[in-house]
Amino acid sequence: MTLRPLRQPRQFTGRHMLAIMVAFFGTIIAVNLVMATFANTSWTGLVVQNTYVASQQFNERVAEARAQQSLGWKGALAIKAGEIRYSLVDASGAPVPAESVTVSFRRPSYEAEDWQVKLERAADGAYVVPAAVRDGNWIVNTEAVIPNGAPYREARRIVVSKGEVK
Repeated sequence: MTLRPLRQPRQFTGRHMLAIMVAFFGTIIAVNLVMATFANTSWTGLVVQNTYVASQQFNERVAEARAQQSLGWKGALAIKAGEIRYSLVDASGAPVPAESVTVSFRRPSYEAEDWQVKLERAADGAYVVPAAVRDGNWIVNTEAVIPNGAPYREARRIVVSKGEVK
């Protein structure tokens, strides 16, 4: 029987430590760069251009909203069969005539898909435009310009599934 000499364990050197440190910090830096790139290309985080100006306009906007609410008007938005339809009726249920109606669609966290469309008046008093809306969550801002009055504004969150509001 022959005895084999035991193999000496490899010595841990400074090069091994350097390789471990480069791999560890390289992974962290790579992940941070990927996450920063995704954050930078998806949403700016900008809600208003100037927070000071927005704060000065707050009371005006609240007064406009209260005046608008006192009118008793109701707006209804429908998205179905490749068509966007908006109707605005007064407290008695009669259609409210508007010079123009604009609908803006914004993603809650991704501005690259934001868009707006101007609706045309239909024979039934509603405002319509043929347009497909992609599925997902949307913040919809509607502005109807009323003759001799303040614009009627509405904001709502909707979920579109299979081309329809759910």
